[in-house]
Amino acid sequence: MAVDIVIIGLGYVGLPLAREATLAGMSVVGFDVNKAMVESLNAGRSHVDDLSDDDIADMTRRGFTATTDASVIATADAAVICVPTPLLKEGGPDLGAVQSATEAVARHLHPGMLVVLESTTYPGTTDELVRPILETGGLLAGKDFHLAFSPERIDPGNKDFGPGNTPKVVGGHTPACTEVAAAMYGRFVDTVVRTKGTREAETAKLLENTYRHVNIALVNEMAKFCHRLDIDLWDVIRAASSKPFGFQAFYPGPGVGGHCIPIDPNYLSHNVRQRLGYPFRFVELAEEINATMPAYVARRAQNILNDAGLATSGANVLLLGVTYKANIADERESPAVPLARDLNGLGAKVSYHDPYVEEWHPDIDVVRADDLEGAVASADLVILVQNHRDYDADRLAATAKRFFDTRGVTRSDDAQRL
Repeated sequence: MAVDIVIIGLGYVGLPLAREATLAGMSVVGFDVNKAMVESLNAGRSHVDDLSDDDIADMTRRGFTATTDASVIATADAAVICVPTPLLKEGGPDLGAVQSATEAVARHLHPGMLVVLESTTYPGTTDELVRPILETGGLLAGKDFHLAFSPERIDPGNKDFGPGNTPKVVGGHTPACTEVAAAMYGRFVDTVVRTKGTREAETAKLLENTYRHVNIALVNEMAKFCHRLDIDLWDVIRAASSKPFGFQAFYPGPGVGGHCIPIDPNYLSHNVRQRLGYPFRFVELAEEINATMPAYVARRAQNILNDAGLATSGANVLLLGVTYKANIADERESPAVPLARDLNGLGAKVSYHDPYVEEWHPDIDVVRADDLEGAVASADLVILVQNHRDYDADRLAATAKRFFDTRGVTRSDDAQRL
């Protein structure tokens, strides 16, 4: 039985994409090598923040199925690759999953098929890695099958923008490939933005996140000197934000997290070094600044305790919110991990509370506080790392002996802010 689309990789990108296509009436099959995940999905259970079990059940009623059988790819008009691309130790992307997924598609490629890569990577990956693998069987991209890159723009936890109403950037190997990919996405995405080719689409994704990375680093650096000069940076940002043009507000924090901001810009800087032989200094400086924020927060915590006549060694420090983003359970690259390790290195006894995280393993001994009110009242220092909607920060700050707000959400004098 032919299907409209097979989505390869059913994580936080692939599964919402499958949901949107299914809602549009397309026949969709999800392929993943994780057998437990596939079985869980087919049993109606979701593993991503943005989709509930009811959403998965609705998808199933509409015909969606998940499988570990790669032969399903041969039945599809289009194959969309949504697999992870984590960083290697040397700074470049680990394309092992992309290569494996592409090889699976190559084994089942047929004339007229559309293949799209959505995994974030460096410019040139679609043409230099994906295309040669797909062409090993004799079919040629742009002639016998269609090839394109379309960067994922999933923002976990965003209630306003999802796969359907977030503009979809599409760049094909040829103009005809672009049009075929745009037509496919146009069936379930409101707006499709075409680029000149795959490299432009790949670079657009990196520019988006590098822009954020650099601007976050700017305000993080300002947070450090504003604190020393006794300037309220949060008030500064509020005042600057009153300008109706030429300014976009970014906010400091305990570090950056998630898959995009801490990782994607490194693909670009690594690619520049490898291909052109010189550093992408803006990106590398931003990485240096943002990566030091957990240690800076730990030093500020140490100073807060010292000012109260307490040693950091042996002090009870409670971290509130250990996910990388508010109101979701995603812990990827969360700055809470290096912060906990830094505090532990200073001798603090670290505990945590997070309504979305039952177990947390930052490679040090931490205790989960089940009683939020009691834990806040008894801790020597409470650090708001992530401002989940479950937290009333001002009330918690009034309850705590000492409260360090790294998100700038408190308004009372009971807290110290970053």
